[in-house]
Amino acid sequence: MMLGHDEICALIPHAGSMCLLEGVESWDQETILCYAVSHTDDANPLRRHGGLHAVCGVEYAAQGMALHARLSGTASHPGAGLLASVRDLRLFAENLDGCGARLWIEARRLTGSAQGFIYDFGVRTAAALLLSGRATIIATPGIWP
Repeated sequence: MMLGHDEICALIPHAGSMCLLEGVESWDQETILCYAVSHTDDANPLRRHGGLHAVCGVEYAAQGMALHARLSGTASHPGAGLLASVRDLRLFAENLDGCGARLWIEARRLTGSAQGFIYDFGVRTAAALLLSGRATIIATPGIWP
């Protein structure tokens, strides 16, 4: 199932330029593969000091996880989670900008319940892995209007 930027913005709590994902290539009950081009935009809201540091890839991955939770039916509300922790984060690049025309964001849910989720994630280009890690998301239904 393919989704575009506008459909993604309707499913996650990120709006405007903070909705970083451009599309969904594929997803199933455990995994999602998204892509982004916003890392090449000079107006990217995460850009600092003339660049987009690789650690910003965690936000790209978190948006992929939020989208996966909505698509898989695990989260029923667009603001149903907070990034609680990131573990085993490995950065293989200094910056995301200049890494190519498209970033690929993959997230795989390891476990999930009404209380939250744990995902493994990776952000890469067609040629190289840029970062990887594991994230814990805590479900917080009802904190957004």
